[in-house]
Amino acid sequence: MATIAIKYLGDLRTEDRHLQSGTQIHTDAPTDNQGRGEAFSPTDLVANALGTCILTTMAIFARRDGIELEGSDASVTKIMSAEPPRRIARIEIDMMLRATTADGSALTDDQKARLERVAHTCPVAISLHPDLEQAVSIKWE
Repeated sequence: MATIAIKYLGDLRTEDRHLQSGTQIHTDAPTDNQGRGEAFSPTDLVANALGTCILTTMAIFARRDGIELEGSDASVTKIMSAEPPRRIARIEIDMMLRATTADGSALTDDQKARLERVAHTCPVAISLHPDLEQAVSIKWE
């Protein structure tokens, strides 16, 4: 069964509907590749997928240990290759993690290390081509 329905709207734009939830987004080609840049580009969504997958997967693992990551955030930078073929060369993700435990104690170094390992093994991270550099920086608040 399909997960997403995509309709080409013309002028390098698509309308994309998540079939289970009905949520819709649009894509647009980037301004450096004939588009208007008025929506996420397909490569923006790849970079976003990596950032959201890392944060969500970390939160899943944290929840098992009674840790909440609510309020954590990430900044994602996508860098395209300067040489043909056009592709994503590097994705930089700078994360600021705010972690709380049920009893109010600080995370141990071991807990932080385990969560940081998860960041590099989320489903999107391990699905991307090994030539795509993934630079993940994690700071704990």
